[in-house]
Amino acid sequence: MAMSVLITGGTKGIGLAIARRFAKPGVDIFMAYRGDEASANAASAEIGALGARPHAIRTDVGTPAGARELIAKVGAVVDRLDVVVHGAVKVLVGPILDADPEAFREAITLNGTSLVFLVQAARPLLKRGSSVIFLSSRGSRQTVPAYAAIGAGKALAEALARYLAPELAPLGVRINCVAPGTLDTEAVRNLFGEETDAFLASEAAGNPSGRNITHDDYTGLVAFLAGPEASMIQGQVIFVNGGQYVIA
Repeated sequence: MAMSVLITGGTKGIGLAIARRFAKPGVDIFMAYRGDEASANAASAEIGALGARPHAIRTDVGTPAGARELIAKVGAVVDRLDVVVHGAVKVLVGPILDADPEAFREAITLNGTSLVFLVQAARPLLKRGSSVIFLSSRGSRQTVPAYAAIGAGKALAEALARYLAPELAPLGVRINCVAPGTLDTEAVRNLFGEETDAFLASEAAGNPSGRNITHDDYTGLVAFLAGPEASMIQGQVIFVNGGQYVIA
């Protein structure tokens, strides 16, 4: 059966891992990215080798116009989106008091409000059974040093997902959030720099499950939330972290 999946931030890290999970013959995988052409080309080659039809689209989903441009390009290929995964993120490192106000505003917009831009633009392609999944993190509920622009943005998006849920539900569309635990990704390395390896080791040592999570630990959940068995799961935030920080 033909299937179509859109992943913002889909050419790297968590987004690419999710693209791999859905990649199979008959599936259109749309991967939105901001500017790294080399990663986009590599991701397209990898997804194509798995039998899916890759579509790497360069755009800025941090603006309503960018979201509309993205969906217009998707709509030129398919008339339905079965899954929309919003994982685009702007990393802005440092304390709030020292942040450039304009850069902070841009980060909060992309990391939070852009969920609305994307869902509004995608609405004509969201049909009964479609699933929207926002990628969150523990920083939405717990303070993490230097993480305010991401954590506060994701907290906003979680709230927006809850408000979107009762509006999407009558359309047969659901929206949920998945918050993976600690992973070795480019975003994490951008955040922690030279301290990344020590941070990852500390996180693993402090996890009651004895390790950090792997991509397989959360991609299965994303696939489940996209499937018919999850048709009555709406507006939830599900943390995948091995019990390291149990957050209600």
